[in-house]
Amino acid sequence: MERYEVNKTLAQFKETLDALENALQPAELEATYQTLNETMQDPAFWQRTAEAKKVTKEANSIKAKLDAFDRLKKQYDGLVEWFEISEEQSEEWDILEADIHHLKIDLKAFELETLLNGPYDNNNAILELHPGAGGTESQDWADMLHRMYVRYAQKKQYKVDILDYQSGDEAGIKSVTMLIKGPYAYGYLKAERGVHRLVRISPFDSNARRHTSFASLDVIPEIDDDVNIEIKDEDLKIDVYRSSGAGGQSVNTTDSAVRITHLPTNIVVTCQNERSQIKNRETALGILKAKLVQEELKKQEEALRHIKGEQKDIAWGSQIRSYVFHPYQMVKDHRTNHEVGQVDQVMDGDLDGFINAYLKTGESD
Repeated sequence: MERYEVNKTLAQFKETLDALENALQPAELEATYQTLNETMQDPAFWQRTAEAKKVTKEANSIKAKLDAFDRLKKQYDGLVEWFEISEEQSEEWDILEADIHHLKIDLKAFELETLLNGPYDNNNAILELHPGAGGTESQDWADMLHRMYVRYAQKKQYKVDILDYQSGDEAGIKSVTMLIKGPYAYGYLKAERGVHRLVRISPFDSNARRHTSFASLDVIPEIDDDVNIEIKDEDLKIDVYRSSGAGGQSVNTTDSAVRITHLPTNIVVTCQNERSQIKNRETALGILKAKLVQEELKKQEEALRHIKGEQKDIAWGSQIRSYVFHPYQMVKDHRTNHEVGQVDQVMDGDLDGFINAYLKTGESD
């Protein structure tokens, strides 16, 4: 980089930091953190488990944001000092360029996290994948997406728990439900909710014809126990059955898998990842609770859109992205028009470009 380019980049960093400071209001956050910290010093505080969990989570989240912002400011100040004493075409200049690159990445990541300010954005995420019509072809596509999201989670250093897995008839999957655990997992992955379209030469077609397949992904936040939502026993139909996992030792030989149907809404959830029927039931009820909260949020959003007179399609099943393997290679998001030509990289979990573009549109809930 030339000296004027570095100077311009540093000026852009300063603008970004000023905008972040204006959005975060660090002084107000610090005051809130101190108030929460005083609350946690009360000896009786930890006896109120639900409140303690909620307050501790909020305090930790605020502390993490303040620490991250302070760290970014110090990185910037260090770069300004380093720039003033460094000379081009020197070892110090190479270090300066490398540090600029790292700060650019860190700023972008933190900038996105400031956009994740929804009530459940910092929660874990529950993903449900279902193939569309088309039998084996769509079931294979759903399995490819399953692998893509597992790879994405690994890149983000998130933990993945498979809660329910139904194998396809010949290949792929009929459905999969997985819990992805990590900071802002729901905030990021909510951008992926919708229908995903595949165009390729089918490996299952002996005539090597081009096929179009669809699979739908639903993403809901894992809901904390302190969220108050009533689920009546008489509204539930609970079935138990034998697990049918991917095979091998993971297949359970007892009737421990659980299917719960919420009769008023006809929502169905299943869980078979544990050998204990009781644990599967608890997990399934947690997923049901999350779905009911999501349904309530959808009703509120629909009412607000109706008041505003918007005609925008808000259906969960709206197509969001196309993945074209043939006759050319391209992945395009239809909401943001973000597109890339490296299909293999996307299928290997490189989704940050699509998720970031979506979050920056301000369309996320």
